[in-house]
Amino acid sequence: MQSSIVWKDEIPQRSNESSAIHDLAFRPDGLQFVAAVGTRVMVYDALDGSLLHSLKGHKGVVYTVDYAHDGKRFASGGADNVVIIWTDTAEGILKYTHTDSIQKLAYNPQSQCLASCTNSDFGLWAPIQKSVSKHKVVAKILSAVWTQDGQFLALGLLNGIISIRDKEGAEKHLIERTGPIWTLAWSSNPNDDSNILAVGSWDQTLSFYSLHGTLEGKPRKLDFLPTSIRYYSKGKYLLVAGSNRKVGLYTRDGIFLADIAQANEWIWSVQDRPKSNYIATGTENGSIVMYSIQFGTVHGIYQERYAFRENMTDVIVHHLMTEQKVRIRTKDLIRKISLYRNRLAVQLSDRIIIYELAHEEADIANDAMESEMHSYDMHYRVKERIHGEFPCSLLVVTCQHFILCHKQKLSQYNFQGKREREWILEAYIRYIRVTGGASGKEGLLVGLKNGAVLQIFLTNPFPIPLIQQTHAIICVDISATRDTLAVVDELKTCKVYDLQTKALKFTEENANSVAWNTESDDMLCFAGNSQLHIKADSVHLHTQQMQGFVVGFTGSKVFYLNASCVHTMDVPQSALLYRYLDQKQIENAYNVACLGITPADWRLLAWDALKMMDFGIARKAFTRLRDVRYMEAVTMLEEFQKSQFHVFACEEDDPLQSERKKKANMLLQGEILAYQGRFQHAAKLFGDANEPQRAIRLYSELRMWDEAKRFAGDSKLIDVKELAGKQATWAEELQDWRAAAELYVASGNVKRAVEIMGERGWYEDMMHVIQTCDPESDRGIFTCCATYLLQADKFAYAKDLYMKIGDIDAVLRMHIRLGEWEEAIRLVGKHRNCIANLEGVFVPYAEWLIGEDRFEDALDAYTKAQRKDKCIHLLETLVSNAVSEKRYRDASYFHWRLCDQKLMSVEAKSCEDVQEHDRCLIASAMEHEALSEMYFAYEMIFSFTDEPFTEYMSESLFHAAIFLLNKVTKPIQSYPSISMGNILYTLGHHAIQLEAFKLARQVFDRLLGLRLRTEWTQHIEITSMTLETTPFSDKEELLPVDYRSSTTNPLLNVNGTGDVCLHSGHPFLRSFVSFETLPLVEFQPSNGISDKDAEHWLHQLPETVERPRESEGVDSIAFHDNSPNGPLDRFEQALERQAIAIASTGNRTRNTSYRVLQLDEETLRSLHPNDVFIIKYPTRALGYRYFRNMIPEIRLFLCCHCRRFFHEEDFELVMLKNGHCPCCRYSEFDPPN
Repeated sequence: MQSSIVWKDEIPQRSNESSAIHDLAFRPDGLQFVAAVGTRVMVYDALDGSLLHSLKGHKGVVYTVDYAHDGKRFASGGADNVVIIWTDTAEGILKYTHTDSIQKLAYNPQSQCLASCTNSDFGLWAPIQKSVSKHKVVAKILSAVWTQDGQFLALGLLNGIISIRDKEGAEKHLIERTGPIWTLAWSSNPNDDSNILAVGSWDQTLSFYSLHGTLEGKPRKLDFLPTSIRYYSKGKYLLVAGSNRKVGLYTRDGIFLADIAQANEWIWSVQDRPKSNYIATGTENGSIVMYSIQFGTVHGIYQERYAFRENMTDVIVHHLMTEQKVRIRTKDLIRKISLYRNRLAVQLSDRIIIYELAHEEADIANDAMESEMHSYDMHYRVKERIHGEFPCSLLVVTCQHFILCHKQKLSQYNFQGKREREWILEAYIRYIRVTGGASGKEGLLVGLKNGAVLQIFLTNPFPIPLIQQTHAIICVDISATRDTLAVVDELKTCKVYDLQTKALKFTEENANSVAWNTESDDMLCFAGNSQLHIKADSVHLHTQQMQGFVVGFTGSKVFYLNASCVHTMDVPQSALLYRYLDQKQIENAYNVACLGITPADWRLLAWDALKMMDFGIARKAFTRLRDVRYMEAVTMLEEFQKSQFHVFACEEDDPLQSERKKKANMLLQGEILAYQGRFQHAAKLFGDANEPQRAIRLYSELRMWDEAKRFAGDSKLIDVKELAGKQATWAEELQDWRAAAELYVASGNVKRAVEIMGERGWYEDMMHVIQTCDPESDRGIFTCCATYLLQADKFAYAKDLYMKIGDIDAVLRMHIRLGEWEEAIRLVGKHRNCIANLEGVFVPYAEWLIGEDRFEDALDAYTKAQRKDKCIHLLETLVSNAVSEKRYRDASYFHWRLCDQKLMSVEAKSCEDVQEHDRCLIASAMEHEALSEMYFAYEMIFSFTDEPFTEYMSESLFHAAIFLLNKVTKPIQSYPSISMGNILYTLGHHAIQLEAFKLARQVFDRLLGLRLRTEWTQHIEITSMTLETTPFSDKEELLPVDYRSSTTNPLLNVNGTGDVCLHSGHPFLRSFVSFETLPLVEFQPSNGISDKDAEHWLHQLPETVERPRESEGVDSIAFHDNSPNGPLDRFEQALERQAIAIASTGNRTRNTSYRVLQLDEETLRSLHPNDVFIIKYPTRALGYRYFRNMIPEIRLFLCCHCRRFFHEEDFELVMLKNGHCPCCRYSEFDPPN
């Protein structure tokens, strides 16, 4: 590192006026700077120091100047309390004042805001402001500086306080020091966002703080008073000037490096010129000096490792092969660096540090793999520290020593700092290089200024002269075998000598550096005249552009120094390779190739090796290319050669051995020629060796079909049809689809031809080809063709093909895909036995029907598909939707369908075979049947309460409400969407109309305890009070009669046992139109009588039986007023007997358990068919239910589908109106009983 004065200006002192330079400021472009000199502001040209302007705007001493960030304005301030804003042409455009002298000005680096600092306050001014905003401070401001982003301003005060403020002037942080803060500087590295503040305090310290006021590191002690601090070289260094009359260069961490400027008086200001390595200083005696700073390159290189100095105190070791870098921090000025093997020597100002790699070579010398691995190790550790000052011009390190070069003297030291040997040479040393050798016995090449080249061994006190030239040596290197020397002298001439004979081998001009290849003994490179040259012996191999000096040559990589950086360049080795190949030196050629050649040259080497039957080198070359195919080919050829020559070696006495060996050699050469692409020669060799099939295979693989057919025709070994198939495959690879299809047809592969035609849409050609096929034997071809026709929407053609091969399932799938469900169902009916999967037809058909809202048809389709689970799921969904949408008739209907569907799912064949699963199904089905009846009745209630009009008569609504109240035996929440309030309101309303006042009172009392609609509340309350005036009784005609026990029941079942008689438990059978009770009594055949026999007897007309006369001595009790001579009613006798039996048990409670009346055969035969109704369930697990009409004059009707009773007149009226049963919606019925 050196500094030199560029220009200097001494300002003379005027009368009564100081000439001290208080402040300097450069324009941002670095072309001009301003200086505060006495009462004047002086503008200088930064290049030559010429004075451009001397401005007299101030009446007192000018203390401070600063430039705006855009360079269009600068400001000055001083003892006259005035701040003047000047343009870049030195015109004053604005003034403003403070009450005290201006101590410091600082422009914001991001805006036009100017901070002006005085003894008592500071102001912030910007062109857009009408006034200066001022802020008081507690002490005199000595220094001020903005952060690089312009967000914060640091103020240094006389009392040792540093105040950090935002751009509005508000104080954010406070830092306290023990001395006046004369100078401040924020870090100027644009890549560093840490915002470190360097503080120069007159307590003789240099300290660093973060933006938050935290001390960074320890304060650095100075031996002088700092007056100016400036970050330099993009923030890498600090310039510090002060009372010591010097400018010191420090690291950004405050470590002293060197003094770079000297003055006779205090230096008040030091500034670096932007975009250059110049600095300017201003002193107390009026001297302005511009210095140029040059940083020298300190570096060292050994093979692929390069070490250089960075930031003056750090060593960077760069591995040129792997691009790895490691930084070693010394915290001191680095003067010299040297590298050798695993050693790194670094000379500092007062010591030399020897570093070593973390893994010593001695520890791994016996392990080649580990040695290779550790050659890339970049972990260094300190081996020795040698204290002392060692003045030298060159430093060289070896394994156990370091050598210092000073003028013409070489001094050898060990790592303990002891000098072991010294050589004093006859001339100044210009170049030195370590040539290697055993540890502690290394050799040195030394080039002298007098043109001599010496070889010095560390164990030999006497230098060995090698050559003598007439001009000074600037570079020297020795070959790897130590028998050839290359020298470059100061005339830029490169000369190569044979060290055995001392003869000059050749000379090259325009060279500034030279290096031998460390892996090839006869190859060197030299640089000069912006070019790199490579030679082998005396043959020039390669030249290319390159700026710099050659410092190393390893393999195919050249290391060269350009400016202060070492770069790596790959150079080809092709010329030397070609030379060895021409000379048939295949081993030497491979060795050169290993240094680094192009893939094309590797392939050339591989083919030449194959020609010479050197399979080992050929395999290695193809391995370098990662060409697995040719590696396998080399292996195959090598195995073929070994097998053939093994046979020849075993049969030496065979007279045909020579001919067979010749044939094998011809085949081997033919294979090699084929791999090289010389197909005609290879085929000729195969033919000459009487192996035409090899030629045919070769031409087939090359798609040279005419040549292949020619060989096939001549040899008659291969069918031409087979070649046609191969040719078709080739045409397919070339995407010549029409030719491929024709060739596939010709070769007999019709299916592949059909696939090609179908994929291309050639349907006419495909149909033409299919006509030649047989539907029985070529079924797959027909199917493939039909598939492509389907994809093209040609359904008629596809259907014809499917029908030809009898694929009904495919036709069905086609109809299903097209949504032609009628055709699909018709086809199922016609070919039912041929269809393997009926479910695959009816299930999608049912889903389509659901989408069309044809739920009945969907249920039928699921039934045909035998998917009872889907039927149940659909019905449950329909029930849920109907209930939520308040379609109660639909809900009733779907509950009934669910009941029948579950009953049909019962697997038991008789009542005795019922299992637990069947019982659960039957119970669920009966629950659905009950819900069906309830929702049917509730639809009438809902129409009365929620619809504007209702078609139902009061009596029907009255009975329907009673039915529902009796049926609700569980909490009302168990019946979704059924409202107890609606039922009670309907019943109460019509009970009043029908004079059932007792029931009405009960109903309205219950209504008052419910949460009702707002519009009903008043009406119910008034009606409830009104009912208190009515009789507490119900109209007798309304009370239901139980025809089993001939008793009258109250309207509501108070026991909660359902819609049954309170006395006998017999269920009330109601007409599902008017919901009136019907005169029906349930009975069942006695045990031992089957349902089939009972049904048979009940369908026969009874015989007339006379009643016994009283004179015959028979005692009897008559319950009915029958004619004494009328026919005997055995059914009534059975009723009487059961009543007597019940009475005799003493069970006279009102909650009598219900038992069905049992009839014997004689009684069953006595019943008239028109009076008997039989309910049959769709499962054999449930027996028949039998009912007798006790009043035959009342005509009744039983729907055989929904198993519900009606008055015959009511049913006929509904049928005429709706056309179907109101419950099950069937329109066709069996003849009545």
